[in-house]
Amino acid sequence: MDKVLAYIEGHKKDFLDRFCDLLRVQSTSAQSDHRADVRKAAEMTLGFLKQAGIKGQVMETAGHPAVVADSGDGPGKAKALIYGHYDVQPEGDLKLWHSPPFEPTIRDGAVYARGSADDKGQMLTHVFAAEAWMKTHGKLPVRVKYLIEGEEEVGSPSLPDFIKQHKERLACDYVALSDTSQLKAGVPAITYGTRGLVYMEVFLYGPKQNLHSGSFGGTIANPANVLAAMIASMKDAKHRVTIPGFYDDVARLSDKEKKALGELPFDEKEYLAELGSPAAVGEEGFTTNERRWVRPTLEVNGIIGGYTGEGASTVIPAQASAKVSMRLVPNQHAEKIRDAFEAYVGKVCPPTVRLEIKRHGAADAYMIPLDSPGIAAAARAVEKGFGKKPVFMREGGSLPILPMFKQVLGADSLLMGFCMPTCNAHGPNEFFHVHDFEAGIRTAAHFLAEIAA
Repeated sequence: MDKVLAYIEGHKKDFLDRFCDLLRVQSTSAQSDHRADVRKAAEMTLGFLKQAGIKGQVMETAGHPAVVADSGDGPGKAKALIYGHYDVQPEGDLKLWHSPPFEPTIRDGAVYARGSADDKGQMLTHVFAAEAWMKTHGKLPVRVKYLIEGEEEVGSPSLPDFIKQHKERLACDYVALSDTSQLKAGVPAITYGTRGLVYMEVFLYGPKQNLHSGSFGGTIANPANVLAAMIASMKDAKHRVTIPGFYDDVARLSDKEKKALGELPFDEKEYLAELGSPAAVGEEGFTTNERRWVRPTLEVNGIIGGYTGEGASTVIPAQASAKVSMRLVPNQHAEKIRDAFEAYVGKVCPPTVRLEIKRHGAADAYMIPLDSPGIAAAARAVEKGFGKKPVFMREGGSLPILPMFKQVLGADSLLMGFCMPTCNAHGPNEFFHVHDFEAGIRTAAHFLAEIAA
């Protein structure tokens, strides 16, 4: 192991440079005009694997390509399948970025760029760890396969079929990934559960065109007003979702887990200060960590309607729409919640507007037993890589592919997060601390040894 760690230490600058090279590729999977960039990122990722001495190829899917590699030869299971993604979110409002999102900039010991934390940097920790083993020992301590996709940020629509089609090629005992975070600065974590997701879009149509609010106001329904009222009705004064059946299947938090979550090193004032929020709100009767990890939620992600430009324009909008996401917890079923949402919206929508509902992504929650040998191996690796024992936590976000890995490959997923929870993934000024990037590479290298034990 000493040779591996020495190689990592001696190649830190090279690893960082190659990381920044990948960040310069605008691989935004949601934007069709960047399809060539997405493919370029796939080719670069494969190039890094080949440079490490791992054989692989870029494979076509129904959408963006996937990178598949294998440290072994021929059929057979790998001990671990390393999963990650090379695609990124759109940059959003450029005015909010302190430096160009696709020109990586190092400030205060962190790399600022879109995709730095989610997930190019974290994904590359596993690639560079493999390189350190291959260059010092000529092989990995255990057979490892790699699946790096290009559609995670749009819900991985092509991946389920791809996994089913190539289940023998991807066969493994465990899936390992780094697409989560530490609990907070200086507190590394193993994530043992993620929430599910249902994403919907609601459209309301009123008059055939925008109308003068003086001439027609008060005589016809305003889609923006109607939409606001419908949204407001979806939660009560105790911040509980009012959709019938929403909580019917929610798994009760055990006393043991509730106690463990309550003992995590968490400071709510510090949490709020980092977010820039004046106060915590949420479902009555639950702590902040319980609300964000083990309780289901409903959030409006965007509202569109009427005039939103500079100055004033007194119109009644012809239409209004909202994007709504619901995070789900174990025992809830995405299809059931989606149906319940549609039924509720249809019921509360008045006949004065026309309603259209569009379905987007959906996925169930995922949990791995804490007594899994894989969890123990990952925890030992994190402790050696970061120099301190990790805590065990759940994640409020969603990784839709995890239930599919379990269903098709029969493999549990091990989540080792290296970035900060405040890394601004999906937002402006996304960052990944250089020291966490380096600790992640060390952890990934130790993981290969620990999972082989």
